[in-house]
Amino acid sequence: MSTQIPVAFEKKYAADFITLAQQKGSRLRSTVRTDASEGGKHLYFDRVGATAMQRKTSRHMDTPTVDTPHSRRRVSVEDYVWADLIDRVDMIKMTKSPQNVYMTSGMSAAGRTMDDIIIAAANGSATTEDEDDTTSTVALPSAQKIAVASAGLTLAKVLQAKEILDAAEIDEMDRVMVYTAKQQSDVLALTTFTSSDFAVKALLAGQVTEFLGFRWVRSERLTVDSSSDRLCLAYAKSAMGLYLPQDITARVSERADKNYSIQTYVELSLGAVRIEDAGVVQIACSEA
Repeated sequence: MSTQIPVAFEKKYAADFITLAQQKGSRLRSTVRTDASEGGKHLYFDRVGATAMQRKTSRHMDTPTVDTPHSRRRVSVEDYVWADLIDRVDMIKMTKSPQNVYMTSGMSAAGRTMDDIIIAAANGSATTEDEDDTTSTVALPSAQKIAVASAGLTLAKVLQAKEILDAAEIDEMDRVMVYTAKQQSDVLALTTFTSSDFAVKALLAGQVTEFLGFRWVRSERLTVDSSSDRLCLAYAKSAMGLYLPQDITARVSERADKNYSIQTYVELSLGAVRIEDAGVVQIACSEA
């Protein structure tokens, strides 16, 4: 056979495009309070504080008036877009169209953006507005932060987060713990956890789903601070607010200004805010 035969070798390609590993969609959307109403660049979450009963000290005494405390947190809308083009002259040179995989990529990016906004709101400063429309910012109080103590996610830290929420009378329903794969390994290795009967399913599955009253949600997008410590989050659904006037929307259309290329387009408008500081706990974890 001729030594030039390699020139005639055919090239074989997979029948479809392969999407590389990535988080597909939002993991935190269901863990926060969501308002999807339209009609404003800002949304206000109005808050009502606790009051106390007044003792009646005499018959026919004047009725006491209790001033119910009101406050509000403001969330501002930000717009995000994603688009990519498929040139028609490129399509005729391919045996498969990337249109569907481009759309999947854009939708996944939108979901990850949603999670990033929620995480930033939990860790960052919340905007308040008073009766005179004067705004101010409120950082997450130090009492809501658990120090790293040169350790990963320990049982003591999880119990401390629960104690902080319990002591503030935060709703025990719909609590979530957001953590990364590294903290998942920390928890799965806990002797207290592994020796308990309810942990068998988690160990078999290789992931934690519920523990100590929290629904556990893994996210590799959690913030890393200046000390390279991961900031995990424990919060109640009622303590975090997501404003979603424009949900994830996708379109496919021709672009006459781009030689009639096919454009896949994804847009999203949203904002998030920490509604109640006492309902959010930040847990610093070493990943060394």
